[in-house]
Amino acid sequence: MDEPVGVASVVGVEETVYLDAATTEPLHPAAKEVLLAAYDDGWADPRALHQPGRRAALLFDNAREVVAHLLGARHDEVTFTPSGTAAIQAGLAGAAAARERVGRVVVHSAVEHSAVLHTAAWLAGRGGEVRSVPVNATGRVDPEKFAAEATGPEVAVACLQQANHEVGTIQPVEDVAAICHDAGVPLLVDAAAAAGRVEPTRGWSVLAASARKWGGPSGIGVLAVRKGVRWRQPWPDDERGYVNVPGALAAAAALQAVVAERAETTRRQSELVDRIRTEVAATIPDVEVVGDPDRRLPHLVTFSCLNVDGEALVTELARRGFGVASGSACTASTLEPSHVLAAMGALTHGNVRVSLTRDTTEDEVERFVAQLPEVVTQQRARVGL
Repeated sequence: MDEPVGVASVVGVEETVYLDAATTEPLHPAAKEVLLAAYDDGWADPRALHQPGRRAALLFDNAREVVAHLLGARHDEVTFTPSGTAAIQAGLAGAAAARERVGRVVVHSAVEHSAVLHTAAWLAGRGGEVRSVPVNATGRVDPEKFAAEATGPEVAVACLQQANHEVGTIQPVEDVAAICHDAGVPLLVDAAAAAGRVEPTRGWSVLAASARKWGGPSGIGVLAVRKGVRWRQPWPDDERGYVNVPGALAAAAALQAVVAERAETTRRQSELVDRIRTEVAATIPDVEVVGDPDRRLPHLVTFSCLNVDGEALVTELARRGFGVASGSACTASTLEPSHVLAAMGALTHGNVRVSLTRDTTEDEVERFVAQLPEVVTQQRARVGL
Protein backbone atom coordinates (compact mmCIF):
# COMPACT_ATOMS: atom_id res chain seq x y z
CA MET A 1 0.00 0.00 0.00
CA ASP A 2 1.36 3.41 -0.95
CA GLU A 3 2.42 5.69 1.87
CA PRO A 4 0.32 8.87 2.20
CA VAL A 5 1.86 12.02 0.81
CA GLY A 6 3.13 14.29 3.57
CA VAL A 7 1.85 17.85 3.85
CA ALA A 8 5.33 19.32 3.45
CA SER A 9 5.82 17.51 0.16
CA VAL A 10 2.78 19.13 -1.49
CA VAL A 11 3.30 22.69 -0.26
CA GLY A 12 4.63 24.96 -2.99
CA VAL A 13 3.56 25.45 -6.57
CA GLU A 14 5.21 26.19 -9.86
CA GLU A 15 5.96 29.87 -10.34
CA THR A 16 2.96 31.69 -11.79
CA VAL A 17 2.23 35.32 -12.54
CA TYR A 18 -0.73 35.54 -10.21
CA LEU A 19 -3.39 37.90 -11.58
CA ASP A 20 -6.40 36.83 -9.51
CA ALA A 21 -6.25 39.15 -6.50
CA ALA A 22 -10.01 39.77 -6.71
CA THR A 23 -10.44 36.22 -5.46
CA THR A 24 -7.64 36.27 -2.90
CA GLU A 25 -4.86 38.80 -2.45
CA PRO A 26 -1.62 37.10 -1.34
CA LEU A 27 -1.02 37.41 2.40
CA HIS A 28 0.56 40.77 3.16
CA PRO A 29 4.01 40.54 4.82
CA ALA A 30 2.67 42.62 7.72
CA ALA A 31 -0.11 40.07 8.23
CA LYS A 32 2.28 37.14 8.08
CA GLU A 33 4.53 38.63 10.73
CA VAL A 34 1.64 39.39 13.07
CA LEU A 35 -0.02 36.03 12.46
CA LEU A 36 3.05 34.07 13.54
CA ALA A 37 3.52 36.24 16.63
CA ALA A 38 -0.16 35.93 17.56
CA TYR A 39 0.00 32.15 17.65
CA ASP A 40 2.54 32.52 20.43
CA ASP A 41 0.76 35.29 22.31
CA GLY A 42 -2.93 35.13 21.42
CA TRP A 43 -3.73 31.42 21.36
CA ALA A 44 -6.06 31.32 24.39
CA ASP A 45 -9.85 31.76 24.45
CA PRO A 46 -10.42 35.51 24.90
CA ARG A 47 -13.67 34.78 26.74
CA ALA A 48 -11.83 33.01 29.55
CA LEU A 49 -11.01 34.81 32.79
CA HIS A 50 -7.47 33.51 33.29
CA GLN A 51 -4.42 35.55 32.34
CA PRO A 52 -3.79 33.95 28.89
CA GLY A 53 -7.47 34.51 28.06
CA ARG A 54 -7.34 38.14 29.14
CA ARG A 55 -4.22 38.68 27.08
CA ALA A 56 -5.97 37.19 24.05
CA ALA A 57 -9.03 39.39 24.70
CA LEU A 58 -6.84 42.50 24.76
CA LEU A 59 -5.27 41.55 21.43
CA PHE A 60 -8.65 40.70 19.92
CA ASP A 61 -10.13 44.04 20.98
CA ASN A 62 -7.14 45.85 19.51
CA ALA A 63 -7.68 44.10 16.17
CA ARG A 64 -11.34 45.06 16.19
CA GLU A 65 -10.49 48.68 17.00
CA VAL A 66 -8.08 48.93 14.07
CA VAL A 67 -10.45 47.30 11.56
CA ALA A 68 -13.38 49.41 12.72
CA HIS A 69 -11.43 52.65 12.39
CA LEU A 70 -10.18 51.83 8.89
CA LEU A 71 -13.65 50.80 7.66
CA GLY A 72 -15.33 53.90 9.06
CA ALA A 73 -17.10 52.14 11.92
CA ARG A 74 -17.09 52.21 15.72
CA HIS A 75 -15.31 49.56 17.75
CA ASP A 76 -18.54 48.24 19.22
CA GLU A 77 -20.22 47.99 15.81
CA VAL A 78 -17.78 45.40 14.45
CA THR A 79 -17.68 41.63 14.81
CA PHE A 80 -15.64 39.01 12.99
CA THR A 81 -17.10 36.12 11.02
CA PRO A 82 -15.64 32.98 9.39
CA SER A 83 -15.75 34.59 5.91
CA GLY A 84 -17.08 37.47 3.87
CA THR A 85 -19.92 35.22 2.72
CA ALA A 86 -20.87 34.50 6.33
CA ALA A 87 -20.85 38.24 7.05
CA ILE A 88 -23.22 38.92 4.16
CA GLN A 89 -25.52 36.07 5.15
CA ALA A 90 -25.72 37.13 8.79
CA GLY A 91 -25.95 40.82 7.95
CA LEU A 92 -28.79 40.44 5.47
CA ALA A 93 -30.72 37.75 7.35
CA GLY A 94 -30.36 39.64 10.64
CA ALA A 95 -31.55 42.94 9.20
CA ALA A 96 -34.52 41.24 7.55
CA ALA A 97 -35.42 39.34 10.73
CA ALA A 98 -35.43 42.54 12.77
CA ARG A 99 -37.90 44.22 10.40
CA GLU A 100 -40.35 41.40 9.72
CA ARG A 101 -43.22 43.45 11.12
CA VAL A 102 -42.39 46.33 8.76
CA GLY A 103 -42.10 44.24 5.62
CA ARG A 104 -40.47 41.23 4.01
CA VAL A 105 -39.17 42.71 0.76
CA VAL A 106 -35.43 42.56 0.01
CA VAL A 107 -34.17 44.92 -2.71
CA HIS A 108 -30.77 44.45 -4.35
CA SER A 109 -28.96 45.37 -7.53
CA ALA A 110 -28.84 42.80 -10.32
CA VAL A 111 -25.06 42.51 -9.99
CA GLU A 112 -24.68 41.70 -6.30
CA HIS A 113 -22.41 38.88 -5.17
CA SER A 114 -24.03 35.45 -5.18
CA ALA A 115 -23.96 35.46 -1.37
CA VAL A 116 -26.52 38.28 -1.44
CA LEU A 117 -28.62 36.61 -4.12
CA HIS A 118 -28.66 33.24 -2.34
CA THR A 119 -29.51 34.77 1.04
CA ALA A 120 -32.28 36.85 -0.50
CA ALA A 121 -33.67 33.74 -2.20
CA TRP A 122 -33.52 31.89 1.13
CA LEU A 123 -35.53 34.69 2.75
CA ALA A 124 -38.02 34.61 -0.14
CA GLY A 125 -38.52 30.89 0.47
CA ARG A 126 -39.61 31.78 4.00
CA GLY A 127 -42.31 34.20 2.99
CA GLY A 128 -40.29 37.12 1.73
CA GLU A 129 -40.08 38.86 -1.63
CA VAL A 130 -37.05 39.86 -3.69
CA ARG A 131 -36.80 42.80 -6.07
CA SER A 132 -33.79 43.13 -8.36
CA VAL A 133 -32.84 46.55 -9.71
CA PRO A 134 -31.25 46.58 -13.20
CA VAL A 135 -27.92 48.19 -14.05
CA ASN A 136 -26.63 49.99 -17.12
CA ALA A 137 -24.04 48.67 -19.57
CA THR A 138 -21.18 49.57 -17.21
CA GLY A 139 -22.73 47.63 -14.33
CA ARG A 140 -23.83 50.70 -12.38
CA VAL A 141 -27.28 51.29 -10.89
CA ASP A 142 -29.20 54.49 -11.33
CA PRO A 143 -29.42 55.80 -7.73
CA GLU A 144 -32.88 57.27 -8.20
CA LYS A 145 -34.28 54.08 -9.71
CA PHE A 146 -32.67 51.99 -6.99
CA ALA A 147 -33.98 54.27 -4.27
CA ALA A 148 -37.48 54.18 -5.76
CA GLU A 149 -37.55 50.40 -5.30
CA ALA A 150 -35.73 50.43 -1.97
CA THR A 151 -37.82 52.94 -0.09
CA GLY A 152 -41.27 51.38 -0.29
CA PRO A 153 -43.16 50.92 3.01
CA GLU A 154 -42.93 47.12 2.79
CA VAL A 155 -39.14 46.98 2.25
CA ALA A 156 -37.20 45.28 5.03
CA VAL A 157 -33.66 45.90 3.76
CA ALA A 158 -31.83 47.08 0.64
CA CYS A 159 -28.46 45.76 -0.56
CA LEU A 160 -25.93 47.56 -2.73
CA GLN A 161 -22.27 46.60 -3.18
CA GLN A 162 -19.60 49.27 -2.94
CA ALA A 163 -17.82 47.89 -6.00
CA ASN A 164 -18.41 44.92 -8.25
CA HIS A 165 -16.21 41.87 -7.78
CA GLU A 166 -16.27 40.87 -11.47
CA VAL A 167 -15.94 44.12 -13.42
CA GLY A 168 -14.79 46.63 -10.81
CA THR A 169 -17.55 49.22 -11.25
CA ILE A 170 -18.04 51.40 -8.18
CA GLN A 171 -21.66 51.97 -7.18
CA PRO A 172 -23.27 55.27 -6.03
CA VAL A 173 -23.65 53.97 -2.48
CA GLU A 174 -23.67 57.31 -0.70
CA ASP A 175 -26.38 58.75 -2.97
CA VAL A 176 -28.56 55.69 -2.36
CA ALA A 177 -27.75 55.61 1.36
CA ALA A 178 -28.97 59.17 1.92
CA ILE A 179 -32.35 58.40 0.38
CA CYS A 180 -32.68 55.08 2.24
CA HIS A 181 -31.80 56.79 5.51
CA ASP A 182 -34.53 59.39 5.03
CA ALA A 183 -37.02 56.57 4.33
CA GLY A 184 -35.91 54.56 7.37
CA VAL A 185 -34.76 51.59 5.28
CA PRO A 186 -31.45 49.96 6.30
CA LEU A 187 -28.85 49.59 3.57
CA LEU A 188 -26.48 46.63 3.56
CA VAL A 189 -23.25 47.36 1.71
CA ASP A 190 -21.03 44.54 0.51
CA ALA A 191 -17.56 46.12 0.69
CA ALA A 192 -15.61 42.91 0.12
CA ALA A 193 -14.16 43.93 -3.25
CA ALA A 194 -13.45 47.52 -2.20
CA ALA A 195 -12.30 47.47 1.43
CA GLY A 196 -8.72 48.67 1.72
CA ARG A 197 -8.49 49.50 -2.00
CA VAL A 198 -10.60 52.67 -2.04
CA GLU A 199 -11.82 55.08 0.60
CA PRO A 200 -14.51 53.59 2.85
CA THR A 201 -18.01 54.54 1.80
CA ARG A 202 -20.43 56.26 4.14
CA GLY A 203 -24.11 55.95 4.90
CA TRP A 204 -24.35 52.20 5.31
CA SER A 205 -26.46 50.54 7.99
CA VAL A 206 -24.82 47.11 7.73
CA LEU A 207 -21.44 46.44 6.12
CA ALA A 208 -19.72 43.18 5.17
CA ALA A 209 -16.10 42.63 4.14
CA SER A 210 -13.54 39.85 3.70
CA ALA A 211 -9.94 39.96 4.93
CA ARG A 212 -8.54 37.73 2.19
CA LYS A 213 -9.53 40.35 -0.39
CA TRP A 214 -7.17 42.94 1.12
CA GLY A 215 -4.23 40.66 1.93
CA GLY A 216 -5.38 39.31 5.28
CA PRO A 217 -5.77 35.60 6.05
CA SER A 218 -8.60 33.43 4.80
CA GLY A 219 -11.21 32.56 7.41
CA ILE A 220 -11.86 36.14 8.55
CA GLY A 221 -14.87 38.18 7.52
CA VAL A 222 -16.09 41.45 9.01
CA LEU A 223 -19.68 42.36 9.87
CA ALA A 224 -20.48 45.87 11.06
CA VAL A 225 -23.93 47.00 12.21
CA ARG A 226 -24.46 50.67 12.97
CA LYS A 227 -25.66 51.58 16.43
CA GLY A 228 -29.37 52.25 16.29
CA VAL A 229 -29.94 49.94 13.32
CA ARG A 230 -32.34 47.12 14.09
CA TRP A 231 -30.63 43.77 13.67
CA ARG A 232 -31.46 40.39 15.20
CA GLN A 233 -29.27 37.31 15.38
CA PRO A 234 -30.75 35.08 12.66
CA TRP A 235 -29.04 31.82 13.56
CA PRO A 236 -29.01 29.54 16.62
CA ASP A 237 -25.87 31.07 18.12
CA ASP A 238 -24.41 32.20 21.41
CA GLU A 239 -24.18 35.73 19.93
CA ARG A 240 -20.65 36.20 21.20
CA GLY A 241 -19.19 36.40 17.72
CA TYR A 242 -16.50 34.50 15.87
CA VAL A 243 -13.26 34.21 17.82
CA ASN A 244 -10.04 33.79 15.86
CA VAL A 245 -7.50 35.99 17.61
CA PRO A 246 -4.49 35.35 15.34
CA GLY A 247 -6.63 35.72 12.22
CA ALA A 248 -8.24 38.95 13.44
CA LEU A 249 -4.87 40.46 14.34
CA ALA A 250 -3.40 39.52 10.95
CA ALA A 251 -6.44 40.94 9.17
CA ALA A 252 -6.05 44.22 11.05
CA ALA A 253 -2.32 44.39 10.31
CA ALA A 254 -2.89 43.76 6.60
CA LEU A 255 -5.67 46.36 6.36
CA GLN A 256 -3.55 48.92 8.17
CA ALA A 257 -0.65 48.26 5.80
CA VAL A 258 -2.65 48.39 2.56
CA VAL A 259 -4.38 51.63 3.59
CA ALA A 260 -0.99 53.19 4.33
CA GLU A 261 0.26 52.07 0.91
CA ARG A 262 -2.98 52.78 -0.95
CA ALA A 263 -2.08 56.01 -2.74
CA GLU A 264 1.04 54.59 -4.35
CA THR A 265 -0.52 51.18 -5.03
CA THR A 266 -3.57 52.78 -6.65
CA ARG A 267 -1.42 54.97 -8.90
CA ARG A 268 0.71 52.05 -10.06
CA GLN A 269 -2.14 49.57 -10.51
CA SER A 270 -4.29 52.09 -12.38
CA GLU A 271 -1.50 52.67 -14.88
CA LEU A 272 -1.02 48.93 -15.40
CA VAL A 273 -4.74 48.28 -15.79
CA ASP A 274 -4.99 51.15 -18.28
CA ARG A 275 -2.18 49.46 -20.21
CA ILE A 276 -4.13 46.19 -20.31
CA ARG A 277 -7.38 47.90 -21.31
CA THR A 278 -5.68 49.78 -24.14
CA GLU A 279 -3.62 46.86 -25.44
CA VAL A 280 -6.47 44.34 -25.36
CA ALA A 281 -8.73 46.65 -27.37
CA ALA A 282 -5.96 47.43 -29.87
CA THR A 283 -4.59 43.93 -30.52
CA ILE A 284 -7.56 41.54 -30.27
CA PRO A 285 -10.45 41.69 -32.77
CA ASP A 286 -14.02 41.34 -31.52
CA VAL A 287 -13.24 42.05 -27.88
CA GLU A 288 -15.26 44.03 -25.35
CA VAL A 289 -13.68 45.58 -22.26
CA VAL A 290 -16.47 45.71 -19.68
CA GLY A 291 -17.16 47.78 -16.58
CA ASP A 292 -17.03 51.50 -15.94
CA PRO A 293 -13.85 52.92 -17.53
CA ASP A 294 -13.46 55.61 -14.86
CA ARG A 295 -15.44 54.86 -11.68
CA ARG A 296 -13.85 51.49 -10.99
CA LEU A 297 -11.49 49.62 -8.73
CA PRO A 298 -7.87 50.40 -9.65
CA HIS A 299 -6.59 46.83 -9.87
CA LEU A 300 -9.24 45.00 -11.91
CA VAL A 301 -10.21 44.68 -15.57
CA THR A 302 -12.50 42.22 -17.34
CA PHE A 303 -12.82 41.71 -21.07
CA SER A 304 -14.93 39.42 -23.25
CA CYS A 305 -13.71 37.77 -26.45
CA LEU A 306 -16.27 36.79 -29.04
CA ASN A 307 -16.32 33.13 -30.15
CA VAL A 308 -14.00 31.93 -27.38
CA ASP A 309 -14.70 29.75 -24.36
CA GLY A 310 -13.71 31.49 -21.13
CA GLU A 311 -12.54 28.36 -19.38
CA ALA A 312 -10.38 27.42 -22.35
CA LEU A 313 -8.76 30.85 -22.26
CA VAL A 314 -8.08 30.62 -18.54
CA THR A 315 -6.69 27.10 -18.90
CA GLU A 316 -4.32 28.03 -21.72
CA LEU A 317 -3.14 31.15 -19.91
CA ALA A 318 -2.49 29.03 -16.83
CA ARG A 319 -0.44 26.65 -18.96
CA ARG A 320 1.65 29.61 -20.00
CA GLY A 321 2.12 30.72 -16.40
CA PHE A 322 -0.60 33.34 -15.92
CA GLY A 323 -3.16 32.86 -13.17
CA VAL A 324 -6.37 34.69 -14.13
CA ALA A 325 -10.09 34.07 -13.65
CA SER A 326 -13.04 33.87 -15.99
CA GLY A 327 -15.87 36.12 -14.96
CA SER A 328 -18.47 34.06 -16.75
CA ALA A 329 -17.17 30.63 -17.61
CA CYS A 330 -19.85 27.95 -17.62
CA THR A 331 -18.14 25.92 -14.97
CA ALA A 332 -18.73 22.31 -14.10
CA SER A 333 -20.01 23.36 -10.68
CA THR A 334 -22.74 25.78 -11.79
CA LEU A 335 -23.26 25.40 -15.56
CA GLU A 336 -24.44 29.01 -15.46
CA PRO A 337 -22.95 32.11 -17.08
CA SER A 338 -22.16 35.18 -15.00
CA HIS A 339 -25.29 36.93 -13.77
CA VAL A 340 -23.24 40.13 -13.55
CA LEU A 341 -22.31 40.17 -17.23
CA ALA A 342 -25.80 39.08 -18.25
CA ALA A 343 -27.32 41.97 -16.27
CA MET A 344 -24.97 44.38 -18.06
CA GLY A 345 -25.90 43.02 -21.47
CA ALA A 346 -22.27 41.99 -22.04
CA LEU A 347 -20.95 38.81 -23.61
CA THR A 348 -21.38 35.93 -21.20
CA HIS A 349 -18.67 33.77 -22.74
CA GLY A 350 -15.00 34.23 -23.52
CA ASN A 351 -14.42 36.34 -20.43
CA VAL A 352 -11.17 36.94 -18.61
CA ARG A 353 -10.87 38.83 -15.34
CA VAL A 354 -7.42 40.18 -14.53
CA SER A 355 -6.88 41.55 -11.02
CA LEU A 356 -3.44 42.77 -10.00
CA THR A 357 -1.77 42.12 -6.68
CA ARG A 358 0.15 44.82 -4.85
CA ASP A 359 3.35 43.25 -6.22
CA THR A 360 2.37 42.87 -9.90
CA THR A 361 5.12 44.39 -12.04
CA GLU A 362 5.14 46.23 -15.34
CA ASP A 363 7.19 43.39 -16.85
CA GLU A 364 4.56 40.82 -15.84
CA VAL A 365 1.80 42.88 -17.42
CA GLU A 366 3.81 43.34 -20.61
CA ARG A 367 4.39 39.59 -20.86
CA PHE A 368 0.68 38.99 -20.36
CA VAL A 369 -0.52 41.43 -23.02
CA ALA A 370 2.15 40.15 -25.42
CA GLN A 371 0.94 36.55 -25.21
CA LEU A 372 -2.80 37.16 -24.94
CA PRO A 373 -3.54 37.80 -28.66
CA GLU A 374 -1.85 34.54 -29.63
CA VAL A 375 -3.87 32.63 -27.03
CA VAL A 376 -7.16 34.11 -28.28
CA THR A 377 -6.26 33.43 -31.92
CA GLN A 378 -5.31 29.85 -31.03
CA GLN A 379 -8.60 29.22 -29.23
CA ARG A 380 -10.64 30.65 -32.10
CA ALA A 381 -8.73 28.49 -34.58
CA ARG A 382 -9.70 25.40 -32.59
CA VAL A 383 -13.36 26.09 -33.32
CA GLY A 384 -12.70 26.87 -36.97
CA LEU A 385 -12.56 30.67 -36.80
